[in-house]
Amino acid sequence: MPETFRKFVSSKRSFILWMIMGMLACSKPPNNSSFVDVFIGTGGHGHTYPGATSPFGMIQASPVNGTAGWDWVSGYHYSDSIITGFTQTHLSGTGIGDLNDVLIMPTNKMIGLNDSSKYFGKRSYASLFSHQNESASPGFYSVYLDDFEINAEMTATERVAMYRFNFQKDDAQFINLDIGYSINWDSMTEGYFKIKRKGTHKIITGYRRSTGWAKEQNLYFALQFSKDFAIEKTIGDSINANLLTIYGSDRLFSILEFEGDGDELLAKIAISAHNEEGALANLATLKGWDFDSTKTSVEQNWSEELAKIEVNGDPDKKKIFYTALYHSKLAPVLFSDANESKTSYTIYSLWDTFRAQHPLLTITNPERVDDMILTMLDFYQQKSLLPVWELHGYETGTMTGYHAVPVILDAYLKGFKGFDAELAFEAMKASAMQNQRDSDLYRKYQYIPSDLTEESVTKTLEYAFDDWCIAQMALALNKQDEYSYFLKRSKYWQNLYDSETKFMRGKNVDGTWTEPFNPLFSSHRENTDYTEGNAWQHSWFVPHQVDKLIEMMGGDAEFITRLDSLFNQPSIVVGEDASPDISGLIGQYAHGNEPSHHIAYLYSYAGAPWKSQQILNKIMDTQYSTNPDGLSGNENAGQMSAWYVFSAMGFYPVNPTSGKYVLGVPQFDEVQINLPQNKQFTIFAENLSEVNRFVQAVILNGENLNRSYITHKELIAGGNLTFVMGKLANKDWGKSPQNRPIN
Repeated sequence: MPETFRKFVSSKRSFILWMIMGMLACSKPPNNSSFVDVFIGTGGHGHTYPGATSPFGMIQASPVNGTAGWDWVSGYHYSDSIITGFTQTHLSGTGIGDLNDVLIMPTNKMIGLNDSSKYFGKRSYASLFSHQNESASPGFYSVYLDDFEINAEMTATERVAMYRFNFQKDDAQFINLDIGYSINWDSMTEGYFKIKRKGTHKIITGYRRSTGWAKEQNLYFALQFSKDFAIEKTIGDSINANLLTIYGSDRLFSILEFEGDGDELLAKIAISAHNEEGALANLATLKGWDFDSTKTSVEQNWSEELAKIEVNGDPDKKKIFYTALYHSKLAPVLFSDANESKTSYTIYSLWDTFRAQHPLLTITNPERVDDMILTMLDFYQQKSLLPVWELHGYETGTMTGYHAVPVILDAYLKGFKGFDAELAFEAMKASAMQNQRDSDLYRKYQYIPSDLTEESVTKTLEYAFDDWCIAQMALALNKQDEYSYFLKRSKYWQNLYDSETKFMRGKNVDGTWTEPFNPLFSSHRENTDYTEGNAWQHSWFVPHQVDKLIEMMGGDAEFITRLDSLFNQPSIVVGEDASPDISGLIGQYAHGNEPSHHIAYLYSYAGAPWKSQQILNKIMDTQYSTNPDGLSGNENAGQMSAWYVFSAMGFYPVNPTSGKYVLGVPQFDEVQINLPQNKQFTIFAENLSEVNRFVQAVILNGENLNRSYITHKELIAGGNLTFVMGKLANKDWGKSPQNRPIN
């Protein structure tokens, strides 16, 4: 296609698109919610939940199976057939479980508190259910409880969950309120609930303190029903009759019986991490008892969120895409109450989400970014360190690195200035200069010695990247001494590169390599130098200095050969009790875990983007599907899905702080990113088909683009990006060194 004709086609398409957008400017956003299947990820090792929540909502009303096991960390797994009840807090796709707080379960008869369940290991009030009588969509969940002939529905606002229980005619109505409920992960250490009348309705308020992954989780709640009730039975340590307050230290349970028979019973519940007043203030944000109106409102919120990116193409891929976009907006969640003047968030799975989920939010949800950063800085001011893996106000200390640093840097360099940059830099330095998490060893030896601690290689590599980010923040603030200091530290990864094996390897205090060495080895039981992986998967994490890694491996050809070897190795992991997170294997590439997520794009750094396109097509074809087990690994609070959202559009932030997106291979004929100020960035894939899956040329705003990346500034400015697709690989496009995405 001649260049002049390409420019004409692109400009003509832009004009037509502009005319269409003008005509539709006043119309409602498209209802992309219909393409979301919330059950994707609830099977396999996805660890997602199917229940009702709003975008980044504080409360998540969702079923729990009452089953112990790794695949039930969200409380629910698609393989199960029992529902124990519905709880108000859930984690989306994490590798460790917690939450599932304040359980309510309707029954049509009194269930003895000490009765054993006919379902082994479950609560006595558990019920059988069938997926045929279960449905869900963004903001809504419904299931029929076979044992009690009750249809349970739930929806949610930003801070309130609303339930509708439909009983059979003439049936009695009971609610089992289990505040001490826990299974598998945490346990209540103390709690209470009290009942008082507010207007025409009684209201239950209470408190639950628990220990688990979050060692000190505090949760207050306020619960109200549409009918009056009486307490029938209670389990607790003590009862204060005057205040109608029931206390418990490990079990706190009550059966409520409601007036009248049959028809529907409605409930509203709100939570707070701070106090009872906060829970009541949150509850007060939902007026009245109109379930259908509440459901319509949250569905509209989801419709607006999912309209921020519009895609046209294969229906199954659209379902995967919009479910991924939905999952990318389930965390972090609101943590501040309605009576507070500022907005704060919780659930920061930063080891995962710094890679793509937080960068995606700078595009799809820029209005939330500053508050998310401010939350991190508030955490620093309270704890003297930035969060690592924060869960409902508690630092779990899980995973390696100090990855709040790249999230803050990325936001700052992209122009988010709603936070104090000097305070942010102070917090970054504090995390890097701590004497915890082996950071002191890192500074002393310029690597972390394998014979002094575990996961030494992963920690060294990740600290080096985080230090590079601190250096860039120092440069932006014109702090030359700090820039030089942290830039030097960012090169410490080179001390663990073994030129003989071409792997990043563990090194002892005396400078010798750890032996024996097997690049396939990974174990939870034995000392390992890698976090949830092995040498094959972790040796590529130098996103800030890929050019130096290529040089150390022997140049472009050697680097490409090495990458080929990664994808062509046997898909086996050696070692006792190897991490189940090492999943989604293509050779030794493990898409089911985050350390591999950037690797397929590294071919572009060596001038072979066509090889990236080849493997990216394979990853998207094999590691995602429309089935409940449609995620090849833990969703991890949005990262697994954010990878797909970026990659299916045709680009990815390999170094999430560089301001560059490495071009890959689009999966849709057309993608439109709706940006603030009525701007659009539209991506076209000309001639895309099951046969034509290689990029032949790229055109940005009517001009040929020979480089294999675009910038964030180009994206948010709006415009058109066209991929011209073909059957055979174009091995010349993006090959020249000046066209590569080197930082």
